[in-house]
Amino acid sequence: MAVALFLMGGVGFVLWGVCLRVFVTLCGHWAVGHFAHRQGTQGWVVDGVAVQGFNLPRLGLVTFGENWHGNHHAFPHSAKLGVEAGQADPGYWFIKGLVAVGLAWDIQGPNDAPERDGLRRA
Repeated sequence: MAVALFLMGGVGFVLWGVCLRVFVTLCGHWAVGHFAHRQGTQGWVVDGVAVQGFNLPRLGLVTFGENWHGNHHAFPHSAKLGVEAGQADPGYWFIKGLVAVGLAWDIQGPNDAPERDGLRRA
């Protein structure tokens, strides 16, 4: 990608198209992780763990489903993080697309492993 951007517009295109994109996505991911361990809605509680996960509903589309962090804590094995009605999960949609074209397989959902010890509805 960097070579193509360089050929189209030089170093400026590389800085804007690669470096800034990586910076924004990493910082966004870390910010969601930070807030998802401190506040938000909680559909699930896992008793006996040091840190609880919270859901940040308004960030679903921009985080590709990472905002359903409380669901991730409840079902850590699951590729599907939007486990309840109305929880948009574009990351899971992408994974399903990879499955459809044969680039991913053996994908687990929330009910594909035994329930976590201490898991209960909030």
